[in-house]
Amino acid sequence: MTPDSSYLETRLASTEKDLLSAQRLRYRVFVEELGGDGDLVDHQNRFERDEFDEVVDHLVLIDNRRSEADLDHVVGVYRLLPGDRAERFGRFYCDSEYDLDPLRRSGRSLLELGRSCVDPGIRGGTGMYLLWNALAEYVLGRGIELLFGVASFHGTDAMALAQPLTWLHRNHLADASIRPVARASGYQSMDLIAPEAIDRRAAMTSMPPLIKAYLRLGGTIGEGAYLDHAFNTTDVFLLVDTAAMSTKHKKFYETRWQSQ
Repeated sequence: MTPDSSYLETRLASTEKDLLSAQRLRYRVFVEELGGDGDLVDHQNRFERDEFDEVVDHLVLIDNRRSEADLDHVVGVYRLLPGDRAERFGRFYCDSEYDLDPLRRSGRSLLELGRSCVDPGIRGGTGMYLLWNALAEYVLGRGIELLFGVASFHGTDAMALAQPLTWLHRNHLADASIRPVARASGYQSMDLIAPEAIDRRAAMTSMPPLIKAYLRLGGTIGEGAYLDHAFNTTDVFLLVDTAAMSTKHKKFYETRWQSQ
């Protein structure tokens, strides 16, 4: 039986309450659940925010059963930063962790994805599926060619993540011509164990769902992980080239939009 999701809708945040509710959700996930922090995090009022919030589009998943007045109506969020807007602002979020010059030199239309999270109460259901549908519409409608962002493993003990990190490095490196490299300030090699020691099942079991979703779309990764101690995460750069998608991947992606 298909779960009822008629009470869920996606849209770009259009009100101050949408933004505040998204920041409240981010606080619950990134700060309370995962132990993150940041210079602009408002612990007193429980908002996770930064300087990019004023320039990005917030793609939000709304639960219409919840109270907008109580700021709990946003149950999923994606931050979207188109390349032309990042150029005017001066940088992408990922610039602090990765050298993005190869992407800029490509001359192709860019979109940075970030701060993706879903309320724990609806994880594993249709929530992320609906967000991906809306993301596909946004991307296809704007002719975006390269999607990128970081996805995170919890914690900064790289050796505890040796299986998935090495498997990603050995199997999914992006083409060198467009491959960003982690900055020295947090660089962590992902080639941590010998090829014969890699256990694909163990690697995939410990892989965050978001990374697996990108890989299903033909996604590739940058060189090196980045240890983000402020957010208590090990970040991996993910890149999706929409022009290089296989027919299978394009069908998977575009039907996400068409089924919306």
